[in-house]
Amino acid sequence: MQRVSRLKRELQLLNKEPPPGVICWQNESNMDDLRAQIIGGSGSPYEGGIFNLEIIVPERYPFEPPKIRFLTPIYHPNIDSAGRICLDILKLPPKGAWRPALNISTVLTSIQLLMSEPNPDDPLMADISSEFKYNRAVFFSNAKKWTEKHALPAPQGSDKESQEKSGSSEGTSHKRKSAEIAEESKKPCREP
Repeated sequence: MQRVSRLKRELQLLNKEPPPGVICWQNESNMDDLRAQIIGGSGSPYEGGIFNLEIIVPERYPFEPPKIRFLTPIYHPNIDSAGRICLDILKLPPKGAWRPALNISTVLTSIQLLMSEPNPDDPLMADISSEFKYNRAVFFSNAKKWTEKHALPAPQGSDKESQEKSGSSEGTSHKRKSAEIAEESKKPCREP
């Protein structure tokens, strides 16, 4: 019961006072299944990108951290190809730093910060980490290309011909879906 009331409060707060560049909502009517979007920060290779995340709230929340992963592909040393995130507050002690006093808003803000300031010393993707450490310009270029390919909304008025010129229509469809989710997520969170 404590878990449900806490989640309701957290969702209300996220709806009323979301962190800048972060949106979170319930997926369907299941309070354990949330979705979030993080807008890539200015000056980063993710600038303007809309990154979708899945948040699964465990039964023992807040005594266990939420399970969060990126649904949008991202080129980042601390995020693997399955979207898993290497961040200490997403793990229980002794290896992690999760505490029941933390909340979903704090975690999403920390992920947003990790996007702007990768930690190459604790990578999930060793090759990207090495690139970040030793060839920052190449890392920035690759991350920006991935953002353009996977996280930027499709331009208005794009048609099938322009989709074929720019690559697969699947990528464009994904971008269009992200834009639709961004618009839908501006609506208030639904409560059970």
